[in-house]
Amino acid sequence: MIIPKTPEQVDQMAAAGEILVRCLRMLATKARPGVTTAELDDAAEKLIRSQGAEPAFKGYRGFPGSICASPNSMVVHGIPGPYELKRGDVLSVDVGVVKDGWVADAAMTLPIGPVEEGARKLLDVTKGALFAGVEQMQPGNRLGDVSAAIQRAVEIEGLSIIRTLVGHGIGKEMHEEPQVPNFGTAGKGPVLEEGTVLAIEPMVNAGGALVRMGDDGWAVYSDDGSLAAHFEFTVAVTANGPRILTPWHEDK
Repeated sequence: MIIPKTPEQVDQMAAAGEILVRCLRMLATKARPGVTTAELDDAAEKLIRSQGAEPAFKGYRGFPGSICASPNSMVVHGIPGPYELKRGDVLSVDVGVVKDGWVADAAMTLPIGPVEEGARKLLDVTKGALFAGVEQMQPGNRLGDVSAAIQRAVEIEGLSIIRTLVGHGIGKEMHEEPQVPNFGTAGKGPVLEEGTVLAIEPMVNAGGALVRMGDDGWAVYSDDGSLAAHFEFTVAVTANGPRILTPWHEDK
């Protein structure tokens, strides 16, 4: 069951999103060669708590970090730790913030210094797929319109959508209905009504679409070892079209 949010509730989620955006932008400046993912996690937690909010991930189903930090072939759910960033890496950082009981969730994949052309294409295509999905968050559209737009943007560029990982509804809880696949058929699925809020998050491999679980039970890797990227917004359907509640992108 999709739980629509009132305009006031959407504003409360946007307030959490403002803190999250500050956190992601701070992480983007700190993610440099020689920095560990544990250091990024510590900085993120301090910033979030300084704003009167809480890191949504810390303790969620036992997750030990305040952020997910996933380098290179690790797609998502990386536990921050001693990994030291290197020139040419790509690092996916995923952040959740709870403010006054409302959750915002967003992610971006960062190049660590100059990266190879294939890595740059992966990041650009995955980000573009996110925006393609966001454009479909119009009242009266269907969930399949979002999924199909993401899939089309990725596959036309010869990259692989990961089919076993999905986006989700979001609100008072981190994960609400519906699941948001990154592939599908336009015109199918639930109708997107005003107040629908989704975490849209294409996850893309440069190689094949298959993934595997890491030994820690959290990290997910591309099965073939190819680079992976992950971009995410929390987005609300409004009468005026999509409203991005976590606008980390450059023109905001």
